[in-house]
Formats: sequence, C-alpha cells, structure tokens
Amino acid sequence: MSTVSSGVSSGVSSGVRSGHDGRRLWAATLFAPALVAVVLAMFAWPASRLAPHDLPIGVAGPEALTTGIAQGLTEAAGPDAFDVHRYADEVAAREAIRGREVYGAVVAGPDGVSLLTASAASPLVSGLMTQALTEQAAGADPAMRLRVVDVVPTTADDPRGVVFGSALLPLVLAGLVTGALFGLRARPGVKQAVAILVSSALAGLVVAGIAQGWLGALDGDWWVNAAAAGLTVLAIAAAVAGAAAVIGVAGAGLAAVLLMVVGNPLSGVTSAPELLPRWAGITGQLLPPGAGGTLLRGTSFFDGAGGGRPLVVLGVWAVVGLTCVLLGALRRHGDPVEPARHTATAAAG
Repeated sequence: MSTVSSGVSSGVSSGVRSGHDGRRLWAATLFAPALVAVVLAMFAWPASRLAPHDLPIGVAGPEALTTGIAQGLTEAAGPDAFDVHRYADEVAAREAIRGREVYGAVVAGPDGVSLLTASAASPLVSGLMTQALTEQAAGADPAMRLRVVDVVPTTADDPRGVVFGSALLPLVLAGLVTGALFGLRARPGVKQAVAILVSSALAGLVVAGIAQGWLGALDGDWWVNAAAAGLTVLAIAAAVAGAAAVIGVAGAGLAAVLLMVVGNPLSGVTSAPELLPRWAGITGQLLPPGAGGTLLRGTSFFDGAGGGRPLVVLGVWAVVGLTCVLLGALRRHGDPVEPARHTATAAAG
C-alpha cells in the first residue's frame, strides 16, 4: 500500500514539475518576440512620427514680408508646427540662433530672402527648413533664389552630424554597465559612490578623446565636452546603482529599461525634441540620455548656450542616484537580518 502511495506521490510531483517546466518553456519562447515588439515600437514609432511641434524659428525684416513668410510656413506645415520669434534684423536673428533660442531664421530684405540655419543644432531641422523655404520661394517667384547661410555648422569631419548622433548610445551603454557592475557586485556605500564617480569621469574623457580628438565630431573646449559626457554617464550609472541599492536586481533592471528603451529613442539627438510628438519630446529631455545629448551639443557648438536645463536634469538624476546608494548602505547596515546571517554562517563553520 505504501508503495502505491509513494508511486502516486511521485507521479503527481513529476506532473507538477512537468507543468512548471512547460509554462517556463512557453514563457521563454514568447519572451524574445515580446521584447522585440516593445523595443522596435519604442525605437521606430517616434521616428515614424517626426514632424515639427512648436519648433522655434525666427523671422527678421519688414513686417509685411515676414508676416507672409510666416503664414506660408504655417499653412504648409500646420498651425502648431512653428513657434515664430520676430527679430529686428539679421544680426539679432544670428544671435538668437547662437543662443539656441531658435533653430533658424528667415530674413527678408530688399535683396531677397535669406535662410539662416544651424546644422549643429539639428541637421534634420536645417534640411527641412531649407526644403520648405525653397519650395515656398519657388511658388512665390520661380526666379527668386533663396540664400542659405549655415550660422552654426557641424564640424568638417562630421558634416551631417552622423557621428554626433551615434555617440549617445555608447554613453548610455557606459552608464548602464557602470551602474550594473557597481550596483550588483559591490556593497552600497561611499566606496561604491566614489567608484561610480571615477569611472564616469574616465568614460567622459574617453568619449571626448575619441569623438573630438580622433573623429572630429565635436567642437569647443575638450575638457568641457569631457565633463558633459562624464556627467551623462554618471547620471545613468547612479540611477541604475541607486535603484539596485534600494530595490535590488529588479530595480536595476527597471532603471536600465527606462533609460535604454524609453530614454534613448526619445532623446531627440538624431532629430530634435521638437520634431517628436510633444509628450515624447518633453519626456525625453527629462531623462539622462536626452538631457545629456542636449548638453553635449550645447558645449560642443554653442559655447554652452541652452545647457542650463539639461545640466539641472542630469544633476538631479546623479544626486538622487548617489543618495540612494548611500541610503542603501544605511538600510543594509541597520537590517537585523544581515548580522543574523553572519552569525549563522560562523556557527555553521
């Protein structure tokens, strides 16, 4: 009788294990397609919806001419496409572009119409404005020639800004790896925070050395660019390590997904935040990848103009993340479970 009961119990246990194994197998089978769907949607969807949303542009010259130009652009792109700023003359418009108030400006004068662009701010926006104004000028007067002046160009080694746009992903990966390594393999505390700071600073130096010193994709002060890149890595690494210290492995994973799957495609580095859907552009600039890209663009080409807000965003992420690392150390130190584990281990030994 006992033999029969044992056999029945063994069969039931085997069936339960088989059921668990089957569910795990199905879960593992569906994980890759689900992951691909989420990542592809987050990366491809913003790119498929690129269009100006309150894109700041300037107009300068006689009001009668600039009003007609502004109305033409609005009719072509939509009522909420552009945020038009008016300037007294071309000099004021150029200063506004260098100060990152606008992406470009249309200047009307007795000699015709000029388009001032800043490919360093966004090669895509510069191209879109050139195309739109060229078509409008041709429609108004086929003989009119549009003069295009790139006020703040990209570097000669990266005329289309391709290398600059590609530099964000290594920054994000460096931050994620740094945060995961120190957050999951080292105890939270002052030493971990210092290690994250040092590693992030070194990563910033490497980025500036390669992107500016070797590839020539960045301009401006080398040390300032290195600091901007290092702060970006620090904000990401501190967020991941801080989440690991307070929540654990799951927290580090959630932080990594937020910064890579959401923050990277919504950064607007390869286009412009104002070309993304409004909520996406705003959200992207509140996350370290978008803020870091904006800050690095400002230090590289605009003497730091427009860098105040992204600097604050990165600073908040870095400070909060490092604070969580320190709080995680205090929590573990005050956890009564940890001394009990050490005592039990010593007694077993």
